[in-house]
Amino acid sequence: MFRAVLTVRNTHEPYSGLVSDQTADRYPENPPERHKGPVVQRREQRDEGTTDQRLLDTRGPSDWVHTDPWRVLRIQAEFVEGFGALAEVPRAVTVFGSARTPRDHPEYELGRKIGAALANEGFAAITGGGPGAMEAVNRGAAEAGGMSIGLGIELPFEQGLNRWVDLGVNFRYFFVRKTMFIKYSQAFICLPGGFGTLDELFEALTLVQTKKVTKFPVVLFGSEYWGGLYDWVAKTLLAEGKISEKDLDLLHITDDIDDAVRVVKESFQAWEDSH
Repeated sequence: MFRAVLTVRNTHEPYSGLVSDQTADRYPENPPERHKGPVVQRREQRDEGTTDQRLLDTRGPSDWVHTDPWRVLRIQAEFVEGFGALAEVPRAVTVFGSARTPRDHPEYELGRKIGAALANEGFAAITGGGPGAMEAVNRGAAEAGGMSIGLGIELPFEQGLNRWVDLGVNFRYFFVRKTMFIKYSQAFICLPGGFGTLDELFEALTLVQTKKVTKFPVVLFGSEYWGGLYDWVAKTLLAEGKISEKDLDLLHITDDIDDAVRVVKESFQAWEDSH
């Protein structure tokens, strides 16, 4: 995907290099922008809503019946774009975490160390490409000389891909993006995060439980943060027979980076041995 900014000025007028107050107000240093797949919209060109929102919203006029067939082609094109961009990605691990993690927070430094540790073991680091913990992991991988990948999503409030992403793809649809996370990863590592992290966590667990994917470890990093969730799964879901003992074993909780990387490496080796 390519984004180009073309600046044109009248060469017949002298250029002072100064920006008027009116121009500065209209063209600030970091203008608000919307991302629609590969398209960036600023100022009056920004649309409200997202592509997912328009797909799922069944209210309003019935003219959506006539647009859905065309929407299918857009979805197909997004899959093709993702497959094409990521086809030659080496072995990789997806790391999830909060977009709200500030850079001076210990979890940011933790993300950098995990990204670097994965890179040092020959794994590409895949994140959602956003700020916070995602940026930290991408940064750590990039600084360690590894491959840093960001899979972004069209949202009303996100800022686009962080600057540490080497290979980035922006998606309109969550389900297409989720497919890429699963298809091109050998494991998930979940740093402390919110609803988005939980969404990806339980999606991965469901796919492993139902054997849609195999040899796919899910690591919860931070026992203090994830301990309550793990206890609830064990003491409620398992205790009431909603899951089995082996389902609980799908989760690995740790506070040690070396341990997390070991789980990833062992699982990948087992996958290689079986293929």
